[in-house]
Amino acid sequence: MPETHELTIHDPRTGEPVGRTRIAGAAECRAAIERARGAAASWARTSAADRAAALTSAAAAVRAAAAELAELNERETGKLVADARGGVEAGAATLVQYAELGPLHRGRSLHGTWSATDLMVPEPRGVVAVLTPWNDPVAVAAGLLGAALVTGNTVVHKPSERCPATGRRFAELLAQSLPKGVLEIVDGDATVGAQLAAAEDVDVVAHVGSSSTGRAITRACAERGAKALLENGGNDALIVDAGVDTGWAAQQAALGSFANAGQICVSVERIFVVESLADAFTRALADEARAWVGRIGPLVDERQREQVHLHVADAVKRGATVRAGGEVPSGPGTFYPPTVLTDCTRDMLVFQEETFGPVAPVRTVPDFATAITESADDRYGLAASVLTADMHHAQQAWRDLPVGTVKINDVFGGAPGGASQPRKASGSGFGFGPELLDEMTVMKVVHWSPPPT
Repeated sequence: MPETHELTIHDPRTGEPVGRTRIAGAAECRAAIERARGAAASWARTSAADRAAALTSAAAAVRAAAAELAELNERETGKLVADARGGVEAGAATLVQYAELGPLHRGRSLHGTWSATDLMVPEPRGVVAVLTPWNDPVAVAAGLLGAALVTGNTVVHKPSERCPATGRRFAELLAQSLPKGVLEIVDGDATVGAQLAAAEDVDVVAHVGSSSTGRAITRACAERGAKALLENGGNDALIVDAGVDTGWAAQQAALGSFANAGQICVSVERIFVVESLADAFTRALADEARAWVGRIGPLVDERQREQVHLHVADAVKRGATVRAGGEVPSGPGTFYPPTVLTDCTRDMLVFQEETFGPVAPVRTVPDFATAITESADDRYGLAASVLTADMHHAQQAWRDLPVGTVKINDVFGGAPGGASQPRKASGSGFGFGPELLDEMTVMKVVHWSPPPT
C-alpha cells in the first residue's frame, strides 16, 4: 500500500470533504526547526517591548479575520459558529494579555556582598514545539504561542490534523507580524508531532491533547533533557450536594456536560449526587437534556462518535439506565444527542475514562463525604466542580480534591489571568496566566564581583 501524504477533512455536519492537508515529512520538520533555531538568537535579543508590539499587531489581525477563522472552524470541527467566534475573540484577548505581561516579566536582585551584583535573570528556553488541539484551536493556541513568543522563544507550531486550515490560518496571521523564522508552521498527524517531540534542537514541547500522547512526549523529552509542558485528558467530577436547588443544579450539570457537545477540556465527565436529591435531580437533568436537543453541534468526526457511543453502550451493558438520548441518530453528520445515564457504577467506561461527548453519567452516593472520596479516587487531575450551599463542604472540597482547578457553584468561569497546574495523568506545568511565562523561560543566576585592586 502506498504511503499516505495527505489527509482529507470532512464537515462533521454533512460528511462532505471540505479540505485536504499535507503530512510534513522528516526533512520538512527538520527544516522548520532549523529555521526557528536560526532565528532564536536575534529574537531573544529583541526588546521585550518590541516583542509585545508584534503580539499586539497580531491580535489586531486575528480580530479582523474573526469571521473567516470562525467559518473555517465550523466547517472543520462542527463547532457552532457563535462559539467559534467566541474562541477567536478569546484568542485575540489572550495575545493582548501576553503582550502586556511580557515586558513586566522580571527576575530578581539578590543581597550579596556590598561590592558584588547578584541577579536572577529569566531567559528564553530556545525553540518551542507547540502542539495544539481541535476543540478550541484558536483560544488554546493563542496562550501557548503568545507566552512562548513574548518571552523570546521561537516556535514550531503543529495545529491539530482535525482542523488544519483553522490552525494554519491563525498561525499565519501571527507570523505576519514576526520576523522570518520566529514562528514556523508544519501540518500533519501524530507522526509529525512525534518527530517534533523527539527532535534534538527542540527545547520545549508544549502539548494540549490526550494523556497517551502526553506520556509519549514526556518519554521523548526525558531522553534528551527537554521540557514537557502538558495539559492532557481529564475526567472532571461534578458533585451535587444536599440543600441545593435541583433545577439549578440540573442546569449547571447540563451546561458542563453538553456545551460544545461535551468537547471541552474541562467538561463535566462524572456526576455524583447525594441520595436525598437524586430522584429530583435526575428528572430535572433528563428534562434539560431534551431541551438541549438541537442546541449542540456534531462531534468532530466519526471516530469520536464511535468512542462516545462505546462508552454509553458499555454503561448500559453494565446496568446503567438511559434517561435521555443514548442512540446514534440516522442521517448525515456525526451528531450525538445529549444523553443522561443513571445507576452508574465506577467500573463503567463513562466513569473510568474521558468520554469527551454530550454524556452526563450520574452516580448516586449516600453523602457528601462519599462524593469527595470517590471523586478524588481517579487517575486524572484536571478540574472538578461542586454545587453546595454548605460553607464547610465548599472549604473541604477545594482543599481535598486533588485537581488543578476547583469550581464552586459555577461549572465554567474564572477571573482573567487565572492559571492551573494539571495533576497526575492530566499533565504538568502551568497553562495560561502569568505563570506560563515562567514555564517558557529558564532562570540564570549571575554573580558579578569586581576584580581585585
